[in-house]
Amino acid sequence: MLILLPPSETKRSGGEAVPLSWSLLAYPSLNAKRRTLARALVALSRHPEAAIAALKLGRTQLFEIDRNLELLRSPTLPVIDRYTGVLFDGLDAATLSAAQREFANAHVVVHSALLGPLAALDPIPAYRLSHDSRVPDLTLNTHSLRQHWSTDVHKLLSHTDGLLLDLRSEAYVALGPRPVRPNSIYLRVVADAGDGQKRALNHFNKKSKGEFTRALIDNGQNFSTVGELIEWAESVGIQVQPGVPGELQLLVEQHLASKGQPATSTIYTVR
Repeated sequence: MLILLPPSETKRSGGEAVPLSWSLLAYPSLNAKRRTLARALVALSRHPEAAIAALKLGRTQLFEIDRNLELLRSPTLPVIDRYTGVLFDGLDAATLSAAQREFANAHVVVHSALLGPLAALDPIPAYRLSHDSRVPDLTLNTHSLRQHWSTDVHKLLSHTDGLLLDLRSEAYVALGPRPVRPNSIYLRVVADAGDGQKRALNHFNKKSKGEFTRALIDNGQNFSTVGELIEWAESVGIQVQPGVPGELQLLVEQHLASKGQPATSTIYTVR
């Protein structure tokens, strides 16, 4: 089983003294593409105004250019510790046991715009690059990350066995589509609109995906099929059901905002 997650724009600073090492990253077949893009990003960052435009940075985000300049020599952290934000708050890596972290490393993959798919404990630096960034470099042809990554990532995913559960945003799916086969499935987060219809969530979609991933890690089973996944989810009170062909729906309960309280969502009640 592989659980594919999107990355986060926000990343924790600092880490261990050991800088980025290509040999320590999962999926070494991607290392040539990783090196090319990393060098191009460092080169771009030597020109601040060009970097601001290419990375779509606001004036309060100029520190991201310095991060990219130091990319190849800055400290590293495991992937699930480096990324922050709503999805990774839901996953809550800081509270995982050593055994749970090893399970995550075997089954959770985060699809970075810079480094491609990464195992959960791969050591990476802080950086800034988004799915829609355009990096001007002769070796990147059209500068499009989709063209840079799509073929290689699709080929990589096509060689995976067992259940492939895609929780990426559609923008990251475009950087490497999953293979079309029975146990390769996209998970869409939906809420009951109250009229019998289901509607997709936006902000709470990330939180729910993080919580669902954490539930899978807590459970610790290596599911082989979509049927096994649905059966387990039902047994623990998580509502997962078939959607359109090639998709599953994760149904969440949405709690509307009340006076002085923010809106929230819940996928299950017991961890």
